[in-house]
Amino acid sequence: MQAKSCHNIIPIGKLPIPPKTKLPIPPKVPATYKPSQHTTVSRAISITAPTTTTTVRERDTINAADEDTVAAFWDYQFLFLSQRAETAQPVTLRLVDGALPHDFPSGTYYLTGPGLFSDDHGSTVHPLDGHGYLRSFNINGVKGKVEFMAKYIETEAQVEERDSTTGEWRFTHRGPFSVLKGGKMVGNTKVMKNVANTSVVRWGARLFCLWEGGDPYEIDARTLTTLGKFNIVNDHHHHRNKIIPARRFGPEFLDVAAAILKPILYGVFKMPPKRFLSHYKIDARRNRLLIMSCNAEDMLLPRSNFTFYEFDSNFKLVQTQEFSIPDHLMIHDWAFTDSHYIVFGNRIKLDIAGSMGAVCGLSPMISALSVNPSKPTSPIYLLPRFPNSQPNKLRDWRVPIEAPSQMWVLHVGNGFEERDINGNLEIQIQASGCSYQWFNFQKMFGYDWQSGKLDPAMMNLKDGEEKLLPHLVKVNISLDAQGNCQKCKVNDLSQWNKPSDFPVINQELSGTKNTYVYSATSSGSRQALRHFPFDTVLKLNTIDQSTNTWSTSRRRFIGEPIFISKDNKDEDDGYLLVVEYAVSTQRCYLVVLDSKSIGKKNALVARFEVPKHLNFPLGFHGFWAPNIDSTTTVKKSRESRPKEKALFQFCNIDQLGGTLH
Repeated sequence: MQAKSCHNIIPIGKLPIPPKTKLPIPPKVPATYKPSQHTTVSRAISITAPTTTTTVRERDTINAADEDTVAAFWDYQFLFLSQRAETAQPVTLRLVDGALPHDFPSGTYYLTGPGLFSDDHGSTVHPLDGHGYLRSFNINGVKGKVEFMAKYIETEAQVEERDSTTGEWRFTHRGPFSVLKGGKMVGNTKVMKNVANTSVVRWGARLFCLWEGGDPYEIDARTLTTLGKFNIVNDHHHHRNKIIPARRFGPEFLDVAAAILKPILYGVFKMPPKRFLSHYKIDARRNRLLIMSCNAEDMLLPRSNFTFYEFDSNFKLVQTQEFSIPDHLMIHDWAFTDSHYIVFGNRIKLDIAGSMGAVCGLSPMISALSVNPSKPTSPIYLLPRFPNSQPNKLRDWRVPIEAPSQMWVLHVGNGFEERDINGNLEIQIQASGCSYQWFNFQKMFGYDWQSGKLDPAMMNLKDGEEKLLPHLVKVNISLDAQGNCQKCKVNDLSQWNKPSDFPVINQELSGTKNTYVYSATSSGSRQALRHFPFDTVLKLNTIDQSTNTWSTSRRRFIGEPIFISKDNKDEDDGYLLVVEYAVSTQRCYLVVLDSKSIGKKNALVARFEVPKHLNFPLGFHGFWAPNIDSTTTVKKSRESRPKEKALFQFCNIDQLGGTLH
């Protein structure tokens, strides 16, 4: 099956010249969809052929900066180019650089993200509302071969919005971040568009795609066929180990308000009672999968209810904890340690004016909320993971640690704790965060819901303002033996000062002390797109603060990197996988890097080319699933690895509850 692009790369000299003060807004043209071509049409948000032309003399006067601005605008659009094609069978990728080493662990790299941004009736959606498009790269290190597959996740919304006979798409669900133009706008209550496009995980021999606000969808790991929605709450009849109520302000009023909101949210807007977060955690030491949810009604109330679920390797639910916090928070990512769940409180508030337009369908549903920068600090909640054996039983978890910095936490790379012989506890969290001044629910990725266009200027601030953008930080918290906070400080994770996001580590060390963090960042070499999209892989040493980078060539971008361990004897001994988006030629590549050689000329190990007709848009988050024999090798090497000696000692796991598998 092939997909032909409906857009060709236009020479820079023939592109419309943007105004000096802002990026160009291309004019709109009629939809070009034909039912007979439904499997071959690819579209990008707001990309249209220009109706204006320039003379030879005018083109000759365009300076290099103007050319780069024009090219940058179109490169940004092509990064979100829709892909309607799916693979029926695995496609072997062509090796274009290097060679896959024989010691590369065999397994599958899964990558999910949005695949479709515009329908055939004039509606466009925010990238976060794009239908989930799952990609898999099956890697055979012995044969040096990579096989590629890609399919849409058949969610309830996807099945409704795509005509299975003609292949035509008509958006009927608003989604939290979009407003429909070609469909029903006013009175449209189809808000919770679970597109399963944010993250992917394989656990207990089962593959799942997750979204921020709904149940995961289970996928056949081999064929990528959607098996159906996985209802975590109803599929696991269980008794919560501990329900811990918080001291809330005006609990009776909030309970009454919640009772009024529930039938409206559940019945009218079809919101699930539990909103599962797209970010999960894996406790490699206990061999557990950790998932977190919050209550639907809490999005509109000044309180937050969080539930944590822990599954063993057979996907048996072994523990559930629920917490109620008297604060209006939005959580996208979180951390865990041996004895805590760690929640960064991104403070939000109800926007009355915005909520009225949102309920009527005149503005995105997310416009009912706005960030709340009323306090100069950031609350960090240390929630007891095993209350019956909690080391700091005297500490009131309801009282947050107030970090002396106002930051909106986006993604968490790792969190760990160390306890000395006197019972004092040191906690460190490594994450990416941005300023409340920059973060805007309605303008993420530069999407303008009123025009349906993408403006890269939102992600590329002027010189001197780049610190407002996402960057890597570390938060250190010191508690005494009674649980009293002695110190909390926020610092840059390294001396690297360019915007960065998507911090990842060697997952075998998740929840324990690590040295290396890998992330996506920008080289800053391109004036018009200095900060985003990212074009560089960053490797940093948290001990000596050193940094090393690998960058793509011009007009190419990258997404989230992922670390693949060789044998786990050395934390940094392995490979990094990252997808490279060559937008100027509409190509995608799977890039293999030697993690130890980042910063050196020989860092690139191999590059595999995805066929042009299967070129896909920017992915969000991925997961590496090693083959069974590779998993066995890793476990054996982990068991044989000598324990580190340090002044601090990790808490005894048996004392905290649970056992190592």
